[in-house]
Amino acid sequence: MEIDLSKGMAAKVEVETTISQGGSTERFVFNQMGKVVYMNGSYYIRYQEAYDEVEVPVTFKLEPTGGVTLIRRGETTTRMRFEQGERFETSYQTPQGLVTMQTVTRQLQVSYKQNPFSGELQLEYDLYLGQEKLGEHKLRLLFTI
Repeated sequence: MEIDLSKGMAAKVEVETTISQGGSTERFVFNQMGKVVYMNGSYYIRYQEAYDEVEVPVTFKLEPTGGVTLIRRGETTTRMRFEQGERFETSYQTPQGLVTMQTVTRQLQVSYKQNPFSGELQLEYDLYLGQEKLGEHKLRLLFTI
């Protein structure tokens, strides 16, 4: 059975993020209901992250070429781009103004399964402010329809 995701379909979304910086490590886990949409050859996984009563819309765009874009729209708006072994400039819109950073992707792997349709993104990247490495990030995204 072929699933039509062009209008979107509810999905269980699980995101686990580990951030290592300055000798300490933080881990965040989100289990939310979200939505998967298939549009122009890419999958869009959308969900809300909740921080202290504030909901932040998050979108992952998984492209057929293997590239990934992560967009967060909250108090700060973030748009990060990832491709295996590549360095991309990204900017954070903060209340104090625009901050420019770079992501360097160490590992990027996307896989899909049928019955039920699901996907997994494994991403490891470093975040830089100029030449200064701010931290090492690991992210795992799972979604199941």
